[in-house]
Amino acid sequence: MMKNIKFGTFLPTGNFEEARTAALQAEKDGFYSVSTNDHFFSPLGSHDSPQLECFTSLTAIAALTSSIRLVPSVVAASFRSPALLAKITSTLDQVSNGRFILGIGAGWFDQEYHAHGYPFPSTPERLEQLEETVQIVKAMWCDDTPTFKGKYFSIDKAFNHPRPVQRPHPPVMLGGSGAGLLKIAARHGDILNMIPPTSNGKDFVNDPVATVKFTKAVLAKKITQLKQFADQANRNPENIELSGFTLVALSDKPADPSLEGIAKQLGFSDLVAAQNSPVTLMGTPEQVIEEFQSRIDATGMTYHIVLPMSPDSYNAFVSQVMPRFMN
Repeated sequence: MMKNIKFGTFLPTGNFEEARTAALQAEKDGFYSVSTNDHFFSPLGSHDSPQLECFTSLTAIAALTSSIRLVPSVVAASFRSPALLAKITSTLDQVSNGRFILGIGAGWFDQEYHAHGYPFPSTPERLEQLEETVQIVKAMWCDDTPTFKGKYFSIDKAFNHPRPVQRPHPPVMLGGSGAGLLKIAARHGDILNMIPPTSNGKDFVNDPVATVKFTKAVLAKKITQLKQFADQANRNPENIELSGFTLVALSDKPADPSLEGIAKQLGFSDLVAAQNSPVTLMGTPEQVIEEFQSRIDATGMTYHIVLPMSPDSYNAFVSQVMPRFMN
């Protein structure tokens, strides 16, 4: 029997009216979640490209919607103190009546750290800080007398009311794929959203080398590592939901030149190479359905956050692909 497959999608981050319209449409179209990134300026445009703040946007979207879940993808743990993050997320879960998922990672865009006066320590240090942040947020979500003393952060009787609506707490989705991040997900995560590494200061959309290197074999290895780390942490790996982020480009033409162009822009040698990558779904709807089913069978991945590359791709995905996988 097929597992329950869920789909999320990204909202525009430069204009709230566009984000509102997209969120209401996604809810109508049956998406499980909507996401925004967490940046001060856009990693996809120039530094003066419009960029709305993540939690302010999601809180407004929460008040305008009724069923779709709100998922930052993903919060940079460094941008807010752990206690403040716990308060913000508790409030957002209240505003949304229990529809919040905390997507969180170690941060990677060094330019915006430096530009806005944030320290940008080494990746191992940022990962240590991330783990402490998750522990403090969970304590303030759940404990009567939240107290934590770590290497970087501490709280002492950090009472947090009202607590989140969800019990025992909102899901925590760790975003990334490096070994250090996988260990944190194995210990503390409810969901793992696996993407190519961003430790070189670029996301995979703008990093052809990392994108091409993140093959199906690499993804399978990462999933095996996660399960091993979960065993070491005395957790059942089945309790950690597997998630991915996928670029979607659809056409009714099997060899559409525009798809070939997108494939090469992402760093692939040709369309066929892109179609074999776990971070893209490209081709006709029937090709994508067949490929997508094989990936679900191979990975057990049930939560897919997609970024359609055009309005036509969005419409084709919603009308022709999604219905084949939703119960």
